[in-house]
Amino acid sequence: MTALAPARSTRRLALAGAAVLVVALGLVALMVVRPSAASPSGGSSLSAPAEDSVDAGFARDMAIHHQQAVEMSFIVRDRTDDEDVRRLAYDIINTQANQRGMMLGWLEMWGLPKSAAGPPMKWMGHTFTPTDDGSLMPGMATDAELAALTAAKGEKAEVLFLRLMTVHHRAGADMAQAAAGAARTDAIRNLAEGMVRGQQSEIGLMADMLKDRGAKP
Repeated sequence: MTALAPARSTRRLALAGAAVLVVALGLVALMVVRPSAASPSGGSSLSAPAEDSVDAGFARDMAIHHQQAVEMSFIVRDRTDDEDVRRLAYDIINTQANQRGMMLGWLEMWGLPKSAAGPPMKWMGHTFTPTDDGSLMPGMATDAELAALTAAKGEKAEVLFLRLMTVHHRAGADMAQAAAGAARTDAIRNLAEGMVRGQQSEIGLMADMLKDRGAKP
């Protein structure tokens, strides 16, 4: 690995963060101009969910979950020439950065903090204590796993990415399924339902890609 690789990855992550901010600010601007039409629940700003609601909790936690998926996708794009893996990584970067921007934008519109004071997953009826190895929520890669992905190249990087992202997607789909069934705003319910479909489809795709490489999920 050259000394330039970490710098390229950092610049790309910065660009992704900037894109998220632009999307979030654009949503907020739209909601200010057209509050009744743009309200996630289809009603007025008075119907914004509470700070401890499923809607707010899911938006906060999934924004963090998505950010790591984007990070891992940027990492693997620099470490493989395989077009299928690079295409999957590109799709994850674009889809999840956009969804993250939407969720941050809704939190802004609702006048709610973008980070929770308590532990994650409380909105699901239980809590998750972040571990010392860097995993903040179920399915998230540890610091050591991210370091291993950063150090890998070629097929080794592809297999590690596909395995880590499969675990990441499974946990993300579980979170989204819970939100789809319990959130009270149409925006969160619809987004969560779409996440379930999209991530389950990608889990199937990644299983096939691992099989093609003689590896198990």
